[in-house]
Amino acid sequence: QVQLVESGGGSVQAGGSLRLSCAASGYTHTYCMGWFRQPPGKEREAVGVIASDGSTSYADSVKGRFTIFKDNAWKNLYLQMNSLKPEDTAMYYCAAGRSYGGTWCPTNQYVYNYWGQGTQVTVSS
Repeated sequence: QVQLVESGGGSVQAGGSLRLSCAASGYTHTYCMGWFRQPPGKEREAVGVIASDGSTSYADSVKGRFTIFKDNAWKNLYLQMNSLKPEDTAMYYCAAGRSYGGTWCPTNQYVYNYWGQGTQVTVSS
């Protein structure tokens, strides 16, 4: 059984940085993992995903500002967020799902079947 626990959210001014962490228990070494977010009053959307070989894919809205990476033991997933904007305000979720060959992962949230409880990020202007 996979369990995911996010941490690191908080309030920051526009232009600032935050790093979110996701502690994973259970076997996730070959899984697709990713970060998703749900802004107030909107649908949940993909931020970025990472395959077991480290390949990443990002939403256009965060490319060049956000970076997903993991530790070598595949026990912690991170989301480094730089140059934050007010529109990045959202509840951020870590998710895990089955492997798609190890070099690519989908950004469709519905194929991820393990989710954390979320951590709130608020960016003020």
